[in-house]
Amino acid sequence: MLVEMMKQGFGIAEDFNCAETILAGANQAYQLGLDADALKLAAGFGSGMAMENVCGTLTAAIMVLSRLFVKERAHESTRIKELTQELIKTFEAEMGAFDCAPLKAQYRTEERKCRDIIEKAAEILDRIVQRELQCELQRELQRES
Repeated sequence: MLVEMMKQGFGIAEDFNCAETILAGANQAYQLGLDADALKLAAGFGSGMAMENVCGTLTAAIMVLSRLFVKERAHESTRIKELTQELIKTFEAEMGAFDCAPLKAQYRTEERKCRDIIEKAAEILDRIVQRELQCELQRELQRES
């Protein structure tokens, strides 16, 4: 879903940074309903918040998880905390880091820029979102029966 969009080059023509690419792509893939102004919220998270700290793909992915799975606020349950931890731990296990600097050192190339990092974040986000939406659907069906 989202990962396929990334593999097809979503965000390149628009000159999006990594965070903008994930948030704007997810907005389309998951029908988040975010307008152009809301999408600007990801702009400052690219390049690890411009400090090569936590990768912008992850901060944007957390925004997506929040939009999808928080009803009103984070403190309503532990769900967003658990999903955020899963996202970051899975990304780190598969990529070897979650901070921008070591990721760029290992994966960024002149030709592909950070596309491998973006694609991996999209792949992990897809897995979590699809699983969680499926679980929500099953819970809903159980309540109805």
